[in-house]
Amino acid sequence: MQPSKPRRRVVVGVDGSPSSYAALRWAVRYAQLVDGVVEAIHGWDTPSFVGRAGPAISPGLDQEQARERFAEGLRGVFGDDRPASLRTRLVQGDPSEVLIRASQGAEALVVGSRGLGGFARAVLGSVSQRCAQYAACPVVVVRQDGEGHH
Repeated sequence: MQPSKPRRRVVVGVDGSPSSYAALRWAVRYAQLVDGVVEAIHGWDTPSFVGRAGPAISPGLDQEQARERFAEGLRGVFGDDRPASLRTRLVQGDPSEVLIRASQGAEALVVGSRGLGGFARAVLGSVSQRCAQYAACPVVVVRQDGEGHH
């Protein structure tokens, strides 16, 4: 008996934005076409601001809030009908670095684009731009227009 062929892994970044939910839906459809699994990743980071009294936010509280936002977003996209091929991971760290690491060995990395203009993107940096530059696999950037279509 031949060993089963490993399923293709499609990584998608989910940050709570409408475009990340559009990217998640796109990733699920694509994974179905290639008989793959979807690894939905929510990268979160504790703010680095430290005031006179210490850290502004408790890392444990921040992680729990990130977990709740991630779960709420998944429920908003799929309701009670989550795809069987969907895996989820909550990872602490800079979201672009988290996704770039997760792209190792993936079929594709799918991210949403919030659509910032050129100047804002240059000043603020962009997760989708960094992923497109440094990911170890092809990157799909999903944009959502003002009507909610993508």
